[in-house]
Amino acid sequence: MTCRVIQVGTGGQGKHWCSTFLRENVDDERIEVVGAVDIDPNQHENAIEHLGLTEDQCYTEVEKAFEDVNADFCTVVIPPWLHEEVVDAAIEHDLDILSEKPIADTLEASVRIAEKVSRADVKMGVTMSHRFDQDKTSLRRHIQGDESGPLDYIVGRFTCNARSYGAWGAFRHEMEDVLMIEGAVHQLDFIADMAGSDCETIYSDTWCPKWAEYEGDVQAHVHLRFENGTRAIWEGAKANAVGLNGWQSDYVRAECRDETLVLDDRELVRYSYDPEEEQVVGGRTADGEPVALDEQEKWGNTWLVEQFVDWLDGGEPMATNVHDNLQSMALVEAAIRSSRTGELVDVQSLLADTRVSVEAQLPQVE
Repeated sequence: MTCRVIQVGTGGQGKHWCSTFLRENVDDERIEVVGAVDIDPNQHENAIEHLGLTEDQCYTEVEKAFEDVNADFCTVVIPPWLHEEVVDAAIEHDLDILSEKPIADTLEASVRIAEKVSRADVKMGVTMSHRFDQDKTSLRRHIQGDESGPLDYIVGRFTCNARSYGAWGAFRHEMEDVLMIEGAVHQLDFIADMAGSDCETIYSDTWCPKWAEYEGDVQAHVHLRFENGTRAIWEGAKANAVGLNGWQSDYVRAECRDETLVLDDRELVRYSYDPEEEQVVGGRTADGEPVALDEQEKWGNTWLVEQFVDWLDGGEPMATNVHDNLQSMALVEAAIRSSRTGELVDVQSLLADTRVSVEAQLPQVE
């Protein structure tokens, strides 16, 4: 089936959707882009150039585009706090939805969106692209294989030198809790996915150093404990002197019973346990063995667009459907609350309480 899609947001990240993520699925005849929306008409050129749309197929208002254009689904590639109004419009016009992360800018708004989608019986997916990147996918598959043995704990690092205003997109420098909402939403998501379990508790410490030109916190240390007993530690930073592991070049170390797996700047190495080499003094006790990354045609958002279309075509729900992806939003919200209170936060209780609160606010279903 070739699905008809309206792209909402053609500037910024939307440009990459036009030039790559959608374009490659158009070439495979999985989708047909039939309209585009951006409040800035100058950004329409990305849809015209890369997707072959005409000026008449480009709009500055979502409602107008949804009324005029016959489509199966829409994308949402605009700032997080604007997602809900596009979702509302899509539901009104019976469109399924594929949204950029995060679902929204708060857990409450995210739960509300998920509930609205459920009530309207439309499908909604979220593009957690880093989880489906080549290197993280390769590590996850290796962890879940037979050679590593049970997973004990994970260490993650995501550090950048983007301290000056505008280095991470101007709007992010004015956001509260920007590292958690715009950064950790990816990192904590793929760590939880590798852990293979919902998160039980989080303790987080976030801050903004004096030399960082941000309104919100851009540095973080986060400790996670999962329901299956796996632990994780994550370091995130946007204002360091040097970017050791920036976007798509993450450091992840998985400590398993039978081997240590190290992913660093898109290179994966395994260190096998050798009982003859046990020691507490000295350097590294084993030589690493490079692990070839998995090969396939599509990765990241390009692959997720394909997964979403497969779901619309009668396949299984994509792993990052809006309901399951609430776990990732709960991780972010719990980390923010922990940093503000200095206390450990029960993630599942937080999510459950938010569900109850949102259901009480929404009209009762007859």
